[in-house]
Amino acid sequence: MIEEIIQKVSLGGGIVWSIVALVVLYVGYDLYTDYKVSRLGAFAPRIKTYLPVSADFIVKAVEAAKKHKDLEFWNSMLLTTPSPWNGPSATIELKVRPYARNIFTADPENIKAVLTSQFNDYGKGWRFHKEWKDFLGDSIFATDGELWSRSRHLIRPMFAKERFVDTEIFEKHIEKLIPLLAANADGGGIVDVAPLFFRFTLDAATDYLLGKSVDSLDDPKTVFAESFQYVLHRQSVLFRAGPLRKFLSEREFKINIRKMNEFLQQFIDQVLALTPEELDSRLSKQDTFLHALARFTRDPVVLRDQLVAILLAGRDTTAATLAFAMFELSRHPETVKKARAEIAATCGTNKPTYADLKAMKYINAIINEVMRLYPVVPFNVRHAVVDTTLPRGGGPDGKSPIGVPKDTRILYSTMSMQRRRDLYDPPPTATSSPEEKAKPWYDPLEFHAERWTSGWQPKPWHFIPFNGGPRICLGQQFATIEMGYTITRILQHYSEVTGIGCPPPGTDPALRIDVTLSPGQEFNCVFRREGA
Repeated sequence: MIEEIIQKVSLGGGIVWSIVALVVLYVGYDLYTDYKVSRLGAFAPRIKTYLPVSADFIVKAVEAAKKHKDLEFWNSMLLTTPSPWNGPSATIELKVRPYARNIFTADPENIKAVLTSQFNDYGKGWRFHKEWKDFLGDSIFATDGELWSRSRHLIRPMFAKERFVDTEIFEKHIEKLIPLLAANADGGGIVDVAPLFFRFTLDAATDYLLGKSVDSLDDPKTVFAESFQYVLHRQSVLFRAGPLRKFLSEREFKINIRKMNEFLQQFIDQVLALTPEELDSRLSKQDTFLHALARFTRDPVVLRDQLVAILLAGRDTTAATLAFAMFELSRHPETVKKARAEIAATCGTNKPTYADLKAMKYINAIINEVMRLYPVVPFNVRHAVVDTTLPRGGGPDGKSPIGVPKDTRILYSTMSMQRRRDLYDPPPTATSSPEEKAKPWYDPLEFHAERWTSGWQPKPWHFIPFNGGPRICLGQQFATIEMGYTITRILQHYSEVTGIGCPPPGTDPALRIDVTLSPGQEFNCVFRREGA
């Protein structure tokens, strides 16, 4: 019977019926998704698209990324996506028909729900794990449940306070960095600080994690450093492409991942050659991360995945924050003077101790202000692992819970949230009370370290540079101490930092957003010693 029908259908008729079937499936799935959302809650304002799989929107997003305009692009989406209340929204959605439904939010209540109160409803999800598998494997940044819990258990001991209270772990790399700030290779006196900080933190991270630095401050053209940087950038391109990823070449991506793996494998082989007894005999605070991991597992794949994840966290996040800190210091000479005065009063010309770094409130204010404006993970991703909701952003007034079916992707932005003017006190006006007029007011979009020393404190979940909840960054203390130590040592050696060709205060530089945030332009500075 079926064979007779097939024989009677012409080729053209078959094509027509195939198209009809696809359209029916497409529309049916679309309606089913909307039905599921409406059963769970309300819809958020929806970005309008016109092509299958929202290809027109994806192309715009990729083009914005190429021009280092990610932040402007997403903020414009929040401002211009039509809403029932005819105003901007902090949460919007995109239907990538029939592929998936994505929600973008800069609402602290929604971010709080994803990271804490509804933690079990959201995770990295199977889709993220699949998309990032080649790079991050089964590491802490790409897994959920038991795999994630096991990873966190493996990593936590390496970031215990007693392992880095001895700040000498940073000093030998600082000693290489400081002379390089004085002048570039041609002796012109101008240096782009960003690449130096990325090399510095890579050296410190590999030394701490592997027991041997790649010494990229001595030789910037190390194979691992170049491959790692390529993979980071290409991974972000592939991720943004979504369903269009299949049309992008991954040949160079795979080649560079192989180079990364070959570099790490030599260290893994060395540690696996040690017996459990030999590993135990090395137990001390000088023990490397890799040796500590090898006590818990002999699986080379697990060791490789965790190393890549922690190198990503230990290198890029700290380097970017230091680069943006030096960029802002170069535009604010009065901040440099205040910081140097605090350093002189606390530790003079001596190397700062852990206690010194904790005591220096103004140095910590500088770091906090940089992380407020330039959070190093400006956009993050979770997926709904069950049918659930987000607390608000839907309905006629934007205050109703949003329906979130299983496998919905949530893209949340700490950067957009931390820069929202409406989450800060407004400037005083003529009708403000004398008390309000007396309080200092700082523009939320400008760099002011004094914001943190004048009594201002961010409201809960309005400032989360290290994320929050059960997945809060394990290395936040380590990173903060490393950044404070580095800034202190630089300002002990140099009394002035002058930016060359940088935009004026209050204007963002170009921002490159790959897996993490980094400068999208040169941060050229001149460093001068006192009296020079």
